[in-house]
Amino acid sequence: MVRAGLTAERLTLAGAELADQVGFEKVTVSALARRFGVKDASLYSHLKNSQDLKTRIALLALAELADRVAAALAGRAGKDALAAFANAYRDYAREHPGRYEAARLRLDPETAAASAGGRHAQMTRAILRGYDLTEPDQTHAVRLLGSVFHGYVSLEMAGGFSHSAPDSGESWSRVLDALDALLRNWPAP
Repeated sequence: MVRAGLTAERLTLAGAELADQVGFEKVTVSALARRFGVKDASLYSHLKNSQDLKTRIALLALAELADRVAAALAGRAGKDALAAFANAYRDYAREHPGRYEAARLRLDPETAAASAGGRHAQMTRAILRGYDLTEPDQTHAVRLLGSVFHGYVSLEMAGGFSHSAPDSGESWSRVLDALDALLRNWPAP
């Protein structure tokens, strides 16, 4: 018998919370069942398997992050938009490390197309409109920003910048200044 109150949505949110606490890689149907004090089988009427759970958490994380970035971008342009986007991204990763990791999950093409991932790309391109980049440079710049944001945040979260001065927040600010300068002076091919 299915335990009352369990839904796919509730399980997904609980899985996301678990990911933030113990790491995304440790999230399984079994771990989630233990959290609810039920047998694994009780969850299979809501979830196919652990991969389904992880996909659902990834989709939740992508949507949450897109909503946060959209709110931060509202009414901003140029460097202000770049900084708002970057700071929303970094803050989300710091507040929700497991969900942030989940947002990096490789999705099948159909699931990816239906996810909030497209919103992330659209918002990045919206920032770049303030820098007058055309294709293919715009695509190169989208990839650059994603690489820098993800790389910096990942290294910072792993403690990579905690062993020396200056503070990583100061470096982050300088990185954003450098990206703004680069985008305003994009090199010709």
